[in-house]
Amino acid sequence: MNSDFSEISVRISGVYKEIAKTHCSSNSYSLGNVKLKTIELIHLIRRTICPQLSKDETTDEQESLLKAMRVLEKLILDIQPELSEEEASSITSRFLDELPTVAKKLVKDVRAAYEGDPAAQSVEEIMIAYPAYEAISIYRLAHILYLLKVPLIPRIMTEYAHQKTGIDIHPGATIGTHFFIDHGTGVVIGETCRIGDHVKIYQGVTLGAKSFELDENGNPIKGIKRHPDIGNHVVIYAGATVLGGNTVVGDNCVIGGNVWLVHSLKPGEKIYSNP
Repeated sequence: MNSDFSEISVRISGVYKEIAKTHCSSNSYSLGNVKLKTIELIHLIRRTICPQLSKDETTDEQESLLKAMRVLEKLILDIQPELSEEEASSITSRFLDELPTVAKKLVKDVRAAYEGDPAAQSVEEIMIAYPAYEAISIYRLAHILYLLKVPLIPRIMTEYAHQKTGIDIHPGATIGTHFFIDHGTGVVIGETCRIGDHVKIYQGVTLGAKSFELDENGNPIKGIKRHPDIGNHVVIYAGATVLGGNTVVGDNCVIGGNVWLVHSLKPGEKIYSNP
């Protein structure tokens, strides 16, 4: 038994080493520890922004924020060992400077949910029970780090939200104020998607890529516009799919349930069935 176990362990380790040679970076940090610390970071910051949701009543907001900044700075240094402590501290400070803006946006998101859902009985209900608030609040934090060019951490944050809520928002997406996702399960928002203010979408909506441009080696070209733009005051109903980097949905449009849309809509257009 022991010899079989040892042999299997060696074989598994060999497979991982082959994968690492081709696909992994040369950094020596523990991926598992980075994920755990990133989740800790999420909870510490959300405790600061919204202390009434915290399970920890022994730590005040300032203590949580200070601890969060220490965790973030250490994470940045772990995944980017080429940076100096001064550079990591600068990134952390710039992230900290954006938190009041995030807090203001989240207040507007909560307001949009309360005003947009007749089933909502209170703001507290939205903050503690609606998966959209959880997903959007984590996305807004991750988006700052994405703009600061911090690798890995923003994606771990939004995938953690995805696992908890069923809502998949890439940290690179640009989303305006008063954003509301009703129900939320199965929503996908791609990296280069741009969404305006006062947009409401329902469960099962995909804002995705129509196709991928490939390089000479047949690999997807990264860093190009692949996902649609959604204007202000747009409503997208359940199951609709909007695809393509050249697809622009104008202000005040309505997209019906299960519509498959791969072309642009002029402001004020309504589409309730596939053309």
